[in-house]
Amino acid sequence: MGSPLTNPLRVGVVGAGVISAQYSASLKRLPQLQITAVSDFVPERAQALADEHEARVLPLAELLAADDVDVVLNLTLPRTHAEVALQALAAGKHVYGEKPLAMDVAEGREVVKAAAAAGLRVGCAPDTVLGTGVQTARALVDAGEIGTPHSATAFMTTPGHERWHPQPDFYYQPGGGPLLDMGPYYLTSLVHLLGPVVRVVGASSRPSQTRTIGSGPRAGESFPVTIDTHITGILEHASGALSTLVMSFDTWAARLPRIEVHGTGGSLSVPDPNMFEGAVELFSAATAPAPGPDADQESNWKDVGVTAGFVDSGRGYGLADLALSVAEGRPHRANDEVALHVLDIMESVQRAADGHTSVTLTTTCERPEAITTPVDLTA
Repeated sequence: MGSPLTNPLRVGVVGAGVISAQYSASLKRLPQLQITAVSDFVPERAQALADEHEARVLPLAELLAADDVDVVLNLTLPRTHAEVALQALAAGKHVYGEKPLAMDVAEGREVVKAAAAAGLRVGCAPDTVLGTGVQTARALVDAGEIGTPHSATAFMTTPGHERWHPQPDFYYQPGGGPLLDMGPYYLTSLVHLLGPVVRVVGASSRPSQTRTIGSGPRAGESFPVTIDTHITGILEHASGALSTLVMSFDTWAARLPRIEVHGTGGSLSVPDPNMFEGAVELFSAATAPAPGPDADQESNWKDVGVTAGFVDSGRGYGLADLALSVAEGRPHRANDEVALHVLDIMESVQRAADGHTSVTLTTTCERPEAITTPVDLTA
C-alpha cells in the first residue's frame, strides 16, 4: 500500500497561501504525488511554491487545461472551494480540497453530483483522521475493546482567534465561527469512530458583540461579531450512540478532553483531532479496580501505543490515499461523501440551534475503510 506508484498523480495547486506550506512539506516526501503547476492571484507566492517543486506557474484557466495535471489541490478560501472544484471537474480533473467541501450543503451536493457524473474523484480535508491517533482509537472500537459504544464527547474550547490572528474578522462573520472552523476535525473523527449521524439538536449563544484584535498592524481595533460563537450539539448516530459536541470561541480555560468514546466495557481517550498523532488511552472495565473511596481509577488508563494509521503523516496524506485508490480501484478515505455529511451535520446543528428544535439529516455516508496497521506511505 505504501509503495510508490508507477506514475505519480500529477498535482496542480490552486492557492499558495499559508496552508500550502504544510502540504508542500508532505508532498515532497510522498512518491504518490508530484506538483507540476501552481496558480495563485499573488504571483510571488505562486512562484515560491513552484520553485520548491520545479513546477510551472500558470493562470488558473491554463492550469485546469494542462495535460500534466491529473488532480487539482484546491487551497483557496472557503467561499471559492465549490467554484474551483466545479471548474476542475468540468476540465476533467480529480479534486482534493481543504475543508469545508463547500459553504453549504446545497453547494456541496453540486460538487458531489458533478464528480459522479464525470466519473472523477473528489477528496476533502481533514485527513488528520488517517493518522495514527484516530486510526488507533478506531481499531480499539472495532475490536470491541470498550464493548458496544454508546456515547462520545467532543470539546473544542478557546477564547478566540483574535488574540493571535492579525486579520480575524472572517472568523466572526457568516461562514465562520467555531463550528465551521474546527468542527470538521471533530465531526469527521466521530464519523470514523461511530459512523454517520441521523438527527441533531443544538443551542448556541453570542456572549460578546465585539472582539478586539490582539496582534499585528490592527492591534487594539475592535470589530463586530455577527454569528454565534458558543455552540452545543447532541448528535444521534445511526448506530444509536449519542455524541455531545461543544465548539467555543468564548472559553478562557478548560480541563476538558478533546474526544472521549464510552462503551459498555470501557472508555477511550482520543487525541486532538486537529493533529495526526497523539496518545490513545484505554480504560477497561475488565481490569478496573473495585469502586470505593480508595480506588485508583486513574491508574487504569493505559496508553496503547501506535497500532494503526499513516505514520509520521501530515496534510496531503488524504490526497496520497486518493492517488493510491485510483490505481487500486477502491474508494478513497477522505472522500466527498464524508465531507458532505460532515457539512450537513454542522449546518443542521446550527439550524437546530436557531430554531430551538431537532433536525433530521438529509445525507449519510459509509464509514471509510480503516487503516488497520501502521503504514508508511513514504516507503
